[in-house]
Amino acid sequence: MNSYDAVIVGGGHNGLVAAAYLARTGRRVLVLERRDELGGAAVSFRAFPGVDVRLSRYSYLVSLLPEKIATDLGIDVELRQRNISSYTPRGDGGLLVDTGNRERTAASFRRLTGSDRDFASWERFYDLTSRVAGPVFDSLTRPLVDRSTFEAMIADAEAWSVFFERPLGQTLREWFTDDTVRGIVLTDALIGTFTTADDPDLTQNRCLLYHVIGRGTGAWDVPVGGMGAVTAALTGAAQRAGAKLLTGAEVLAVSPDGEVRYRYADNEHVAHGRHILANVAPARLSGLLGEHPTGRPEGAQLKVNMVLDRLPRLRDTAVSPADAFGGTLHVNESFDQLQTAYSQAAGGRIPTVPPCEIYCHSLTDPSILGPSERDAGRHTLTLFGLHMPARLFNDHNDIARAAALRATLASLNSVLDEPIEDCISRTPDGALCVEAKTPLDLESELGLPAGHIFHRDLQWPFADDPDDVGRWGVETEYDRILLCGAGARRGGGVSGIPGHNAAMAVLDASD
Repeated sequence: MNSYDAVIVGGGHNGLVAAAYLARTGRRVLVLERRDELGGAAVSFRAFPGVDVRLSRYSYLVSLLPEKIATDLGIDVELRQRNISSYTPRGDGGLLVDTGNRERTAASFRRLTGSDRDFASWERFYDLTSRVAGPVFDSLTRPLVDRSTFEAMIADAEAWSVFFERPLGQTLREWFTDDTVRGIVLTDALIGTFTTADDPDLTQNRCLLYHVIGRGTGAWDVPVGGMGAVTAALTGAAQRAGAKLLTGAEVLAVSPDGEVRYRYADNEHVAHGRHILANVAPARLSGLLGEHPTGRPEGAQLKVNMVLDRLPRLRDTAVSPADAFGGTLHVNESFDQLQTAYSQAAGGRIPTVPPCEIYCHSLTDPSILGPSERDAGRHTLTLFGLHMPARLFNDHNDIARAAALRATLASLNSVLDEPIEDCISRTPDGALCVEAKTPLDLESELGLPAGHIFHRDLQWPFADDPDDVGRWGVETEYDRILLCGAGARRGGGVSGIPGHNAAMAVLDASD
């Protein structure tokens, strides 16, 4: 029984989506996952011994998962909106964006910038994103169209110019006068992407696009129960459909004729698939095929997880810690600070003042805390550090990780009224509840090439090649091998979209 309609390499959330869709049609499906748990980056984990907190260790928010996939597969994951969009401290003040209170947000802009001009531009910019988000998001689970058809679908000349034609830096300089406000917008163009605001290849624009279209609104929501709840729901859907899910199974090689060699329980096995769905990075797939890929993606982030005894005090006494940490806390992410950090990192140096942003999952969803931790008022913090490319860690990962963590915590402390170290919980044996993951750590643990969280730089969600029109953006040069992970044309983030599209490509080929 080693012959399958589809063998899926990698049991991350996209692999589970593809498995559920295909098994529901009666296909025989085998999922092979190297790790001892399914879910890839979408997992919850008790990272600190003796501390009952289930951290979303790698990915932590949901934006791109379509309701269509949840409905089709019968999964039920509660997503909670955050009332506060973001807070950005500057000096003894800061900028609070409260999505539920326009006047409060406008007043905050006025205090920070001295006028109403940037708030008007802010509303204009995000009105523009709302006009793009719906049609683009709806297109992601349909066959590809060409660029001109996609432009006609957007039907908005201003939006097309801003997102698809001119470097984001030009727009930010023209629309906004305040350096901090420019930086808040720019961060969404840099998450997981090592580039600048003025990249002529528009890498930053593509990253921005995927960050503002989620669910057709741009919302980034907290999954109740953590990212592990998303994986559990998808695992249940795949199992109910009849897919075979094998953990601890390391794929060693694949071939264009559908053969998959893998190691399981200290023995080598062979499975044959009418199709092979690669829920791994394209660079990793090339290695499994025995090829030597040209170029190598590079991740560029430091991920830090913490458990706190309490939220720290801010220098800005007008904003409560609950509000400041209730959305995205932007730390030293002004436009100029982001550009400076990029230049330093591109030159091989850990940025002097690392830009980063922080999320407190437990403020929105305290269910991830054990009863005693909840009663004690503990909280989780997840920090995403920008402009920390893999090249900074290649020679001495452990030493560079420690240096990057020190610099990042110092950056955070610069906006607090007390050191964050005074608030971090300790394990029963006295160790601080803080862990840092470099791009090299993410490569080792998750198979991400040089820690690239999108597997490779994001691509436009339309066909560049006329031959790809009407296809699903998952095809490779081999008829039997499809991408079904973040490296697909419409990939990245916790979305399930590549898994859906790979399954649709298999079903189309069977028609």
